[in-house]
Amino acid sequence: MQVGVGTAGRLVASAALGAMVLTGCSDTAAPDAEVSSTVSAGASRDAADADAVGAGRGGSIGTAGSACELPVAFDVAARWEAEAIDTAGAEAAVTGPEGDGAKGEDGGVDKELAAEIAASLLRQGPVVAVCEVDAKPAGHIGFLRVFTGEPGDEDARTVLEAFVTAEVSDEVSIGEREYRTFRSGGLTGVEVSYLRTSEILEETKQQHALAVTTAEGPVVLHLGGLDDEEHKAMLPAFELAKRTLRTS
Repeated sequence: MQVGVGTAGRLVASAALGAMVLTGCSDTAAPDAEVSSTVSAGASRDAADADAVGAGRGGSIGTAGSACELPVAFDVAARWEAEAIDTAGAEAAVTGPEGDGAKGEDGGVDKELAAEIAASLLRQGPVVAVCEVDAKPAGHIGFLRVFTGEPGDEDARTVLEAFVTAEVSDEVSIGEREYRTFRSGGLTGVEVSYLRTSEILEETKQQHALAVTTAEGPVVLHLGGLDDEEHKAMLPAFELAKRTLRTS
């Protein structure tokens, strides 16, 4: 597993340089996808789904052998590229080329400390980032990210509320949260749409996330984006993932 400008690299850079964490890149936004209003009777199910949600299927992830092995599986939009987050790479970035970032009492590299730091950088509330699906190959700037947690007694609503609340800081505020229940593939989950305001960047952006619980622990999917235009253009991919969500 490799992470170039993926989550691990961005997160460690955030810790070292004060850059943004888990907010994607900045670039020229691509135009919103057009949604077809009609589907011919002879169209395939995939074509109908593409018209209905504005995003054709590009395969699925979550099952054994896929780009990201998860407690759940779901379909990704055409041309979106999934990649497992390289926690080992994050640990290496924390320690630095000579172990300066995580030294033990004897002056050597403390691998356990490096692992703890890397895990904390990837954590948001009760879950940790394990996979990201990049929209850039499809012409958009943003990611659909997957977070997982340890098994427990918390329901999906509790997990999702904790996930959103974990974003709040002196620099970030959350407003206008709207929670809804959904069902898909035998799973009952909760989704939320909310506004995230960055005081540093002086901007407010729309966000969407959902959570389900499984025997292997909770799973959260989060969609951000460069700006509201990009977020709107990528929403069909989020809806596709939600509609096809099932246990893996």
